[in-house]
Amino acid sequence: MKKIIALSALLAFNSLSAHAEDLKQYTDESRAAAMPLLQKLAAANKQAVSDGGPESAIGACKLIAPQMAGDLSRQTGWKVSRVSLKVRNPLLGTPDAWEQAQLLSFDARAAQGEKPETLEAAEIVQEPAGRSFRYMKAIVAQPGCLACHGEQLSAGVVASLQADYPHDKATGYRAGQVRGALSIKRALP
Repeated sequence: MKKIIALSALLAFNSLSAHAEDLKQYTDESRAAAMPLLQKLAAANKQAVSDGGPESAIGACKLIAPQMAGDLSRQTGWKVSRVSLKVRNPLLGTPDAWEQAQLLSFDARAAQGEKPETLEAAEIVQEPAGRSFRYMKAIVAQPGCLACHGEQLSAGVVASLQADYPHDKATGYRAGQVRGALSIKRALP
């Protein structure tokens, strides 16, 4: 009986150790994919603003961001998306229950003084469709984001948002606030 208990304890320890190693590996891989995507998106938006003002960035973001996430999803086999509690495009940015909980946690952590740019979450979860690795990296409202996501918007931006995003809720932010997150979902064996 003691051998069975010892063997069970050893197996449980090895399982936890393997789980922690998997979690670290998946997190590192997700970070390596997420950061370049966020940097490319920021550069594309900055270029669009430079070329045609904030109204131009709205149109570019509408096309570029989903395309970038889709390209990364196809390259990796993961589901990559941007989500927010204040959604601009409800068809593409509405968080599921896990994502919503992480976004609320990001807001609470930021309110307690954690730097928003460091906020991320990673977890291996059991879902109805099977085990998945879930990762989220906070997207922080930068000063340049405020022309389209801030508290004070120009009439041109308001008109563009109404035309491109009739159900937009993604405004009212201040620089440094968590605006949303990049989310990665990866099915596991």
